[in-house]
Amino acid sequence: MAIDLAELADPRHTALLVMEMQRGVVGDLARFPELVRSCAERDVVANAARAAAAARASGVRVVQCTAAFRADRAGSHTGNCPFIKALLKDPAHMLEGTGAVEVLPELSDPSDLESRRYHGFSPFTGTSLDQTLRALGVRTVVAAGLSLNLGIPGLCLEAVNLGYRAVVLTDAVAGMPAAYGDAVLANTISLLAARTTSTELEAAAWTR
Repeated sequence: MAIDLAELADPRHTALLVMEMQRGVVGDLARFPELVRSCAERDVVANAARAAAAARASGVRVVQCTAAFRADRAGSHTGNCPFIKALLKDPAHMLEGTGAVEVLPELSDPSDLESRRYHGFSPFTGTSLDQTLRALGVRTVVAAGLSLNLGIPGLCLEAVNLGYRAVVLTDAVAGMPAAYGDAVLANTISLLAARTTSTELEAAAWTR
């Protein structure tokens, strides 16, 4: 079935959610070399930056969905997930107030909103993101960022559960290994969201 991107991602009711494009995830302070390589091979940062610039120019609100930990871990469950337990073996990982939690300069803009979470893997859990989007009149969320292992599927699943329509920019997301990310796009994301590229979306709906 053909997707009417102009209607689905109409700037009047759409927001771009940029997931964890932070220096400690995929930038100069990253601790995930395989994910960094996957992003570099697919130009994920450049494609996400292009999408964000087109969104801003079209009046689409950009929300930076970031993750951080307090030094005392307050507000974060640290023992209920193997991945979190492994991450926190490094006491300095993604600490609030450090460069690691900053959004990549290529993707940052003063007009953007930020929704920061301290627990879990979805930008909707434990944050006011849903209320913020509803206050903005948003009905469609467009997802870019990381990763296809956890964050992007979580974002899409919760967005759909909350009643939003979801779109994923296939050239502005990545997973590790890369082939697994492709499988997630084909077999999980396809059941939850429309799929398109940053270039296709800009041409169809976010003209500058």
